[in-house]
Amino acid sequence: MSNEDIKHDDQNLVPGRRKFLNTAALAGLAGAGLSVGLSSCKQEAAAPAAAPAGAPAAPAAAAHGAAGDLNLHPAPGQLDTYYGVWSGGHSGEVRVLGLPSGREIKRVPTFNIDCMSGWGITNESKAIIGTKADGSLKYKTGDTHHIHGSYVDGTYDGKYFFVNDKIHGRIARIRGDIFECDKITEIPNIQGFHGIFPDKRDPVDQAINHTTRVFCGNEFHIPHPNDGRDADDPTKYKTLFTCVDAETMEVRWQCRVDGNMDLVATSYNGRLAAANQYNVEGGAKYEDMMSAEKDACVFFDVGRIEKAIKDGKFTTIGDSKVPVVDGTKEANKDPKTALTCYVPVPKNPHGVNASPDGKYFICSGKLSPTATVIELAKVEEFLDGKLDDLNKSIVAEVEIGLGPLHTTYDGRGNAFTTLFLDSQIVKWNIDAAIKFHAGDKNVKYVVDRIDVHYQPGHISADMGETKEAGGQFLAVGCKFSKDRFLPVGPLHPENEQLIDIRGEKMKMLADHPVYPEPHDFIIVKREKVKTKQVFNVDDFPNAVKDAKDSGVFREGNKVTVKLVSQAPAYSLRDFKLKKGDEVTIILTNLDKVEDLTHGFAIPKYDINFIVNPQETKSVTFKADKPGVYWCYCTHFCHALHLEMRTRMIVEK
Repeated sequence: MSNEDIKHDDQNLVPGRRKFLNTAALAGLAGAGLSVGLSSCKQEAAAPAAAPAGAPAAPAAAAHGAAGDLNLHPAPGQLDTYYGVWSGGHSGEVRVLGLPSGREIKRVPTFNIDCMSGWGITNESKAIIGTKADGSLKYKTGDTHHIHGSYVDGTYDGKYFFVNDKIHGRIARIRGDIFECDKITEIPNIQGFHGIFPDKRDPVDQAINHTTRVFCGNEFHIPHPNDGRDADDPTKYKTLFTCVDAETMEVRWQCRVDGNMDLVATSYNGRLAAANQYNVEGGAKYEDMMSAEKDACVFFDVGRIEKAIKDGKFTTIGDSKVPVVDGTKEANKDPKTALTCYVPVPKNPHGVNASPDGKYFICSGKLSPTATVIELAKVEEFLDGKLDDLNKSIVAEVEIGLGPLHTTYDGRGNAFTTLFLDSQIVKWNIDAAIKFHAGDKNVKYVVDRIDVHYQPGHISADMGETKEAGGQFLAVGCKFSKDRFLPVGPLHPENEQLIDIRGEKMKMLADHPVYPEPHDFIIVKREKVKTKQVFNVDDFPNAVKDAKDSGVFREGNKVTVKLVSQAPAYSLRDFKLKKGDEVTIILTNLDKVEDLTHGFAIPKYDINFIVNPQETKSVTFKADKPGVYWCYCTHFCHALHLEMRTRMIVEK
C-alpha cells in the first residue's frame, strides 16, 4: 500500500488503511454502545489544510532533508539537547529519555518494585512508598499517567517532576537533580487520581513566581465517606479536586465538584486551575456517561478557596482532617462569591492544555470532532461579576477531526492536537479559529495534518506548556504499533513518534518502540536541569563515614551490621549472625568517583540493592536460614568486581 493510499485530502478521508482503521475503531465504539455519541461527527476536515488567514507569519521552513540538524543520531559521546520525562503507565515507573535522539537514559522506580536499584526493598524506599504495620509494602502496584515539572516565572526550573498513581490515588515527586523519587503522598477520599498540574505562580502572593502547589484531578466519583453507605445511590457520588503542597507534599485542601475530572491545567498568573470533565450526568454505567451533548471544563478560583478555608467554611470527610469546600454548581450560583464555575464543552472532553501566551485553555471533544478555546481573562471577568454569561468565555469551538484528545503548542500561535480515530495530528492556528468562530467563514484555520501510527494519545512539543515553547519538534504517543516493528507475540510495543514542526508542514522523523504503557510526557531543555553526579555523604544520617566504624552491633536479637564499600572490597570480610536475629544492614559507598556504583545481594534472602557514590542505604530482614551466604557486588565496579564479596554466616 502506497503512502498515497493513506493520505488525508482537503475534504475527505481517502480509502485505504486510514478507512480500515477508522472503520474498525468506529465499529468497536458502536459495539460498546457509543455510536450515538459519535453520530454528529463528520467525515471531512473542518477546513481545507491551508495557511490560516491573518495568522502570525510562520518561520521559514527548515531544510529538513534527513533532519540531521535536529541531531536525531548524536555522534558517540555527543549529548542530547533535551530531557524527555515520561510516565511509565502501569509499570509504575518514570522514564528519562534524551531527545531528539529518543535514547532511554534512565528508568526511575516510583510506585513499583525495582530489582536493580532495590527500590521497594531498602528501608529508605519502603518509607517513601509506604508500609503496613508489619513493614511490608502497602501497595506493590502503581499506574503512572501524567507527569509535569515545577515552574519558575512560567517555565520549567528542573527542580521537581510530579507524577500520579491512578490506581491507589497517590502523587510522587521526582527530584530533578538526581532523577529519583523522594516523596509519595496518598490522597484521601478519592479513587482514580488522573490529571495533575503544578501551579506556575502563587495564587495568593504574587511576589512568589514559582511552583508552590500541585493540583490533582479525581476521575472516579464515589460516596463520601466511602464506607459502604450510599453505595447503591450514584446520585450521591462526588469527586474531589485536591491541592498538594509542592514542598511538604502534604494535602492542603480538597474541593467537591460535580462530574468526573480528566486532566488539569493552571493559569500563568496563578489565579485559576481547571479540569476538563466528562460524566456531568453522574452516571455509574458507561451509556449514562455520554447521554448529554455538553460536559464541562470546571475552573477553580484558588485564592477564594483558600480564603474560604481560612474563614472556616469547610467540612471534613470520615477520619480525614483535610478541609473540603463545596464547589458544586448548586453551591456556587453567584459568580462574585463562587469558588468554581463550569464552562460547557462538548462531549466527554479529553484533555485541557494552557497556551504558552497564557491566554487560553483548549479542551478537546473526544466524542465530538471539536476543540474548544476558552479565554481565561473572560473567565476571570465572569468570576468578578463583569461578564453576564460564562459562555462568552468560549472564543472558538471548531471542528478539527475525529477523536481529538490532547494539544500542544509551538509558541507561534499554532496548536497541535491528536486525533485518535483519524490516527493523525492536526496543526491548527488559534487566532484563525477564533476568527472563524466569530463569523469569518473564509478563514482556514487548519494548517496541516500528518498520519501517525496508530491511534495517538498524548502529545508534547519541546517546552510546549511553558512560555518558552520552542516549536522545534514534538513527540506523540501512539497506542497501537501494529506493523511498525518486529513481531514479538500478542503484546506489541507502543510507538512513540517524533515529528519536526519547524516549518509550515509537519515531517515525520522517527519511530521508537516503547515498553507499554506510557501516557504523558514533557520535553525540557537540557540547561534547565542541573544534576549532581555524586551524593553528599552528610545527607544520610545513618552513613558509615569511615571503614573503621564497620562492625556487628547487637542488642538482644536485634543486630545492626555496618559496612562500607570501596572498589573492590567491602569493609567486612565476613560477619556472623544467629538464627532468628532481626538484622539491619547499613551500607555506605565511600567511593567518590562519578559512575562508580556498588551493589549488594544476599542469595536466598531476596535482597539486592545498589549504592551510588557517597550514598547510604539499608535493609532489614530476619536471619531465618542457617548457613554461609556470599554477599556480592551486583553492579560492575572494578577489574576485581567478581571477587568483591563478604560472607554472611548464620549460626544455628
